Amino acid sequence: MRSYPFAEIESKWKRKWEEEGLYITDMQKTEKKCYCLVMFIYPSAEKMHIGQWYNYGPTDTWARFKKMQGYNVFEPIGYDAFGLPAENYAIKEGIHPAISTEENISIIREQLRAIGAMYDWSKEINTSSPKYYKWTQWLFLQLYHQGLAYRKKAPVNWCPSCQTVLANEQVIDGRCERCNSEVTKRNLRQWFFKITDYADRLLEGLERIDWPEKTKTMQRNWIGRSEGAEICFKVVGEEETLRVFTTRPDTLYGVTYMVIAPEHPLVERITVSSKRNEVFSYIEQTKRETEIERTSLDKEKTGVFTGSYAVNPINGEKIPIWISDYVLPSYGTGAVMAVPAHDQRDYEFAQRFNLPIRWVIRPPDGEVGDRGEAFVDYGVMCNSAGFDGLSSEEGGRKVVETLQKRGLAEPKVNYRLRDWLISRQRYWGAPIPIIYCKRCGEVPVPEADLPVKLPFEVDFKPTGTGESPLATSTKFVETRCPKCGDNARREVDTMDTFVCSSWYFLRYPNPDYGEGAFDPELVSKWLPVDQYVGGAEHAVMHLLYARFITKVLYDLGLINFDEPFLKLRHQGIITNAGAKMSKSKGNVVRPEEYLSQYGSDAFRMYLMFMGNYEQGGDWDSSGINGTFRFLNRVYRLLDGKRLQPDINISYVSKKDKALWWRLNYTIKRCTQDLEEFHFNTAIAFLMEFVNDLYRYSDSDSPLYLFCLHKLLLLMAPFAPFLSEELWHRGGGEGSIFLQAWPTYDEEALKEEEISVAIQVNGKLRSEIKVSPFIGEEELKRMVVSNQKVKRYIEGKKISRFIIIPQKLVNLVVK
Repeated sequence: MRSYPFAEIESKWKRKWEEEGLYITDMQKTEKKCYCLVMFIYPSAEKMHIGQWYNYGPTDTWARFKKMQGYNVFEPIGYDAFGLPAENYAIKEGIHPAISTEENISIIREQLRAIGAMYDWSKEINTSSPKYYKWTQWLFLQLYHQGLAYRKKAPVNWCPSCQTVLANEQVIDGRCERCNSEVTKRNLRQWFFKITDYADRLLEGLERIDWPEKTKTMQRNWIGRSEGAEICFKVVGEEETLRVFTTRPDTLYGVTYMVIAPEHPLVERITVSSKRNEVFSYIEQTKRETEIERTSLDKEKTGVFTGSYAVNPINGEKIPIWISDYVLPSYGTGAVMAVPAHDQRDYEFAQRFNLPIRWVIRPPDGEVGDRGEAFVDYGVMCNSAGFDGLSSEEGGRKVVETLQKRGLAEPKVNYRLRDWLISRQRYWGAPIPIIYCKRCGEVPVPEADLPVKLPFEVDFKPTGTGESPLATSTKFVETRCPKCGDNARREVDTMDTFVCSSWYFLRYPNPDYGEGAFDPELVSKWLPVDQYVGGAEHAVMHLLYARFITKVLYDLGLINFDEPFLKLRHQGIITNAGAKMSKSKGNVVRPEEYLSQYGSDAFRMYLMFMGNYEQGGDWDSSGINGTFRFLNRVYRLLDGKRLQPDINISYVSKKDKALWWRLNYTIKRCTQDLEEFHFNTAIAFLMEFVNDLYRYSDSDSPLYLFCLHKLLLLMAPFAPFLSEELWHRGGGEGSIFLQAWPTYDEEALKEEEISVAIQVNGKLRSEIKVSPFIGEEELKRMVVSNQKVKRYIEGKKISRFIIIPQKLVNLVVK
């Protein structure tokens, strides 16, 4: 059977939509606005892959649905063009990143058009354009003037393959998120943004936004707020004091030694001469380890005694000071009070080096004693002098109060979050707008001199020295001090590409605005973003950084909101034969092959139908055949039919009552499922509706033609090209996307329900109430999701459904 002419239809409507400017948003109409945004694309390769299609196609379906509901939808698109992916691609291909990026954008732009998305192309942005990164540099200066951008020497994550610094968030299991190389440590002078100043507000804001709970939990854990106390331990024979943060001051009597990080600044001073060789050898060994390795619970504990002692402030006891790699300089104060009886890492360390273990907390209903492991729960204090018998909570407070009176402790809140490291020793990024003058020191570039342009004539390959390729360009580096006019040098590091993406959503409403980073009038009307869609892998990077920058701009009085994305949804991952797609595995699905064979609508619909959108699914090349057949059925059902937009429901006959119920039920379920990004189930309801309509295909009754009209409107967001074509063939005027989304009649769904018995292998297990008009597939879904039935089918395979209409369903399971 001949398929519908999808190539001809797609070409026709792509051209017409652009000619008519159908998707250019009137930015002045904001009464019922909907800013729908998908995370913009990295143009780091020639073509889009299927995962990007899975992000953009379904999100556009949701946006089209909202447009038909009467919203003025703004759906822009752009390119996150700076950064390592684009630069590494350019190096691999032997082409300048400015050229390769522009070429890739041209190709990707056409691929995005092939999706049939209603992007407003007049609002396109490219972060590598000087007219964009001028304002990224302006943003840096705003933080700098507020004391939120600063430079310091610090141990940083270094990728030897990419030859650049990585933020903590870009290190996954001790490896570079980009190239998977093992990450090492280096001490370098770097630029940071002071995101830690916003830790509490970043936590508070999570309570006011509609985001997946898992993502909010990831941000809470990454920020890692802990309430406790900072306690002072005097170093014996020194003026120095070791300050320790602890959440368990109730265990202070159980401290039998101290551990400081090998990088702690006091190590050099307190290590006695007889221990120096051993200590400094251990420090060199630690430098070769990643943070993940150092903090692994399975790693055998190692360490070296410094030869010095500290004094426990609560009882005056002298305790040895060790160094060990399981203590990190980046968390707390870089020093811990070791309580081996009540911390498992300390317990294992004490066992390894034969250090004392003193039990000072007992279970409320038990005795104290060695159990072969640490007792880490709260309980009742014991072996703690005058604090014996107090609960951990009360005793901990009293210990802090006692030490506070002596100036040896204070309540404190600690955070796991570290300041955002933004320096990159790579070429392809926004230059940091700072100048170094021998006379004036560190000088910010005046705003009037922005942008600091990235020079083209530079050998952009990594230098191998750890220095940015920009350092090799004398023309770029040598400049004049804007304060005194003397000879000076530019900063040669570029900014982390996440700085570019931390504010891009503000630029879209007017990307040509020249008076500032964003148009304040339009931003006040259109922001925050109503619906944001993108990968969950950005939970503690882009999504956290964008929230931080938004709060900074709010504090500066530049915007009137402090959360950028009101509602967030994540797309899942598409696998192939159960494995993640990668070039090395040879299992990457190329959309072009399927677009030429089945068309854009079929490809889009299959991606949405293959599984729950937020979970993803496994690609099955045969599965798209079924979606394509469905679209052909819709085409044959509607082609040549004159649509009927209205009907007098009082004329619905008794024999048509089932069709009337099915129409209203389908509208209701599609509306609800689309709202929540449940595309697969919405499509399933459409398929059932089409099955019902085929039973009436010889009819020319007003209700049948009315149902065809409504079916086409429901199909439009899922299959935009085919729906637009059939709309016009059926006598529709104007674009189908300017029509109102169908509404359902609640009264039509209030039919008298019937009881259906459910059996499993012939035994009665439950009973459900359903409409007498329910379809077979919907009935099956209701049966298998019934809580009582689940107990009998869990872990088993359903080999057959035996259905006696309106009476019984029997599941045959093995």
